[in-house]
Amino acid sequence: MKKIALTALVLALGLAGCNKTNADNNVANETAVENGAAMDVNAASDNATMAADAALNSAGNAVENAGNAVDNAQDAVANTAENATH
Repeated sequence: MKKIALTALVLALGLAGCNKTNADNNVANETAVENGAAMDVNAASDNATMAADAALNSAGNAVENAGNAVDNAQDAVANTAENATH
């Protein structure tokens, strides 16, 4: 009788050890979803940063071009004044 009970106990423990629980599967699935979401957020953040950098560079170039236009206009006025005196 003791041998049968012991055998049944060993078999039950062996089967319990082989089965994955739903909790384990749920944790693995949740981890995979979280990792995927983190990658998506990082990619979106990188894209937003690159877009902002490009916009700032473009704005900086526009300001520089406007400054050059003002300089050119001042030079043209100066040249016109100088030519008028000759």
